[in-house]
Amino acid sequence: MAARVIDGKAVAGAVKERVKVDLAAFEEEFGRAPGLATVLVGEDPASEVYVGMKVRACEEVGIRSIHQQPDASIRQEELEALVEELNADDGVDGILVQMPLPGHLDSDRIVALIDPTKDVDGLTPVNAGLLAHGTPGLTPCTPAGVMELLEHEGVEVEGAHAVVIGRSKLVGVPVARLLLMANATVTTAHSRTRDLDAVCAQADILVAAVGVPRLLGKAAVKPGAVVIDVGVNRLEEGLVGDVDFDAAAEVASAITPVPGGVGPMTIAMLLHNTLLAGRTRMAAR
Repeated sequence: MAARVIDGKAVAGAVKERVKVDLAAFEEEFGRAPGLATVLVGEDPASEVYVGMKVRACEEVGIRSIHQQPDASIRQEELEALVEELNADDGVDGILVQMPLPGHLDSDRIVALIDPTKDVDGLTPVNAGLLAHGTPGLTPCTPAGVMELLEHEGVEVEGAHAVVIGRSKLVGVPVARLLLMANATVTTAHSRTRDLDAVCAQADILVAAVGVPRLLGKAAVKPGAVVIDVGVNRLEEGLVGDVDFDAAAEVASAITPVPGGVGPMTIAMLLHNTLLAGRTRMAAR
């Protein structure tokens, strides 16, 4: 069996086109474009690349980008004041503080300070709680992108057994919750799960988000399973996922590549969330 390669770039492109159409309606109704504020502390090269991609994506679809890049030496109270300033800015509909922050800053306090209605990363305790409760809110971008890929590919989630490897607040926990809400039977595993391959091999849908290069090979993939590889690991040879792509593709029915799979979806869903945040905020007036 040769797995179908799921083209995340193409699906992300379709999401962006949808956002463009909805943005035009937003501007016509409210007389302005929604605004996304990105905050990058310091000059970490990898973070600068990620934020640069997000800023360019905003410009591409017509979302107003407000970028703030304070020095790495910024004090906790100064960064908190910046977040509060963005919370109060009526032209800002979404706030994204790029992680990781320098070690002297309390990331949890910064995230908790973001206005939940502007939390386009879906990471505040309020939005995490809404997701846990099964109530609509702003959902983390990568998990939302995973669900968008599954829907686009016509994967039957209801009744399927989904195994999620990873338990982070950013991906593992929320994607497991979204799959459960879509009526999948969900098993959460991680790098310390006993006989991990055997657990994974039960999955109709396998989502890898643990951050270990090529952790999962052919033995971890049930024949005909759909494999979603969220992992991004930088090796000398380039970027690789948490799944051994070539080995898994021999038995899976469909699989996402790294790069070019889930990655583009994260940015596309950020644009979607910014527009959603803008609409929700305007409707509440």
